[in-house]
Amino acid sequence: MKVLTLALLFSLAAARPPAQPLRQPTGHLTKHSKGGRWYFAASGHAVYCYGPVMTVPQANGEPQRVATFCRDGQTVVPLKE
Repeated sequence: MKVLTLALLFSLAAARPPAQPLRQPTGHLTKHSKGGRWYFAASGHAVYCYGPVMTVPQANGEPQRVATFCRDGQTVVPLKE
């Protein structure tokens, strides 16, 4: 009886399909959805960003428009006015 039980356990283990590889989680910056847009950065370069344009205060208190979640891993890019 023990031999039959062991043989059944080994046959079930051998009959299982191979395990699927684990999927890696993707963040917002690694996989982008449609809807990105090109902006003209204050540095004079064009940047492609996926997030909304926001107005944030500068160090001197004046508002500055910035694009968010841009390509190349930049989270916030100041925009040219």
